[in-house]
Amino acid sequence: MVFDLEFFFEISPDLLCIYGFDGYFKKINPAVSKTLGYDNTELFSSQVSSFVHPEDLLLSNHKMETLIDGHSLLNFENRYLHKDGSVVWLSWTSVPIKKDEVIFGIAKDITYKKQLEEYDRISSVLGMINDDHHKRFKKIVKNDIPKNLSINGIGNIKRVKDEPTYSDQFWLNQFEAAVRKHAGKIDLNLELISGELALSQRQLFRRVNLILGITPNKLVRVIRLQLAWEAIASGKYRTIKEIANIAGYSSRTHFSKLFREVYGINVSDLL
Repeated sequence: MVFDLEFFFEISPDLLCIYGFDGYFKKINPAVSKTLGYDNTELFSSQVSSFVHPEDLLLSNHKMETLIDGHSLLNFENRYLHKDGSVVWLSWTSVPIKKDEVIFGIAKDITYKKQLEEYDRISSVLGMINDDHHKRFKKIVKNDIPKNLSINGIGNIKRVKDEPTYSDQFWLNQFEAAVRKHAGKIDLNLELISGELALSQRQLFRRVNLILGITPNKLVRVIRLQLAWEAIASGKYRTIKEIANIAGYSSRTHFSKLFREVYGINVSDLL
C-alpha cells in the first residue's frame, strides 16, 4: 500500500511545519496559515520568533537553542499572535535533524483549553459572590435534566464529558461576541444576549451550564473582567472609571473590588 504523505500533510488539522536552524519556516501545512491568519508569503518571509507573543519570546528562544543542540521538545506551550492581534496558544512537539539543520514540529491549538481554564478560575472566584439568578436557574432545570448530566453541588450542573465539542466552542465564541458587542451597556441582560443568539433564556441557561457548569450571568461577568484586563493592557486608558465603563460597571468601587478578588491586584496599581 502506498501512502500519499503530502496529502496527509496538507489535510492535518494540527500545525505541521519544518523550520530551519536559521529561524525561518521551510515548509508548512495550511493549518499554520489558518490558525495564525497570515498568508504563506508573510509566514515564510519572517522569522518564526516574530510571530511569538513578546512575553513568551525569551523562553521560546531558549527552547529553540535546546533544539539546535539536538534535544527534542515535548508538549511545550507558548503563545503566538494572530494577525488580528488575538492570542493563540500552541502546544509543540518538535524533533531536530542536526545534519540537515532543520526541525520538524507539530503543534496543537490549545487556545480554547486555556480559555476554559481561565473561565473556570474566574468563575470559581465569582462563586464567592452571590449569584442573583442562581435560584431562578435551579428552578428552570430541576425538572428537565438531560441524561448525560450529573448534579454537583446545589443546582450546579456539570458535563459528564469534560472536553467541549467544536460546536460548543463555536457557540461560546458567539456568546462572547454578543457580550463584547454590548459590554459597555450597564443594562446588558440575558434577554439581549438571548436575542442575539436566537435562543430563549431557558435555552441559554441550559446550554451555558451544559458546557461550562456555570450560569450565563457568571459567564458574562467573566468576559467583562477579561475586557477590563485587555483595556488596561492596551495602555490607552488612565482612570478606573474608563476601565469600569468599558467593562459595563457603573460603580467604580464594586468594579475595583471585583477586579481585586479575581486578579489579586488593584486596578489603580496597574494604571
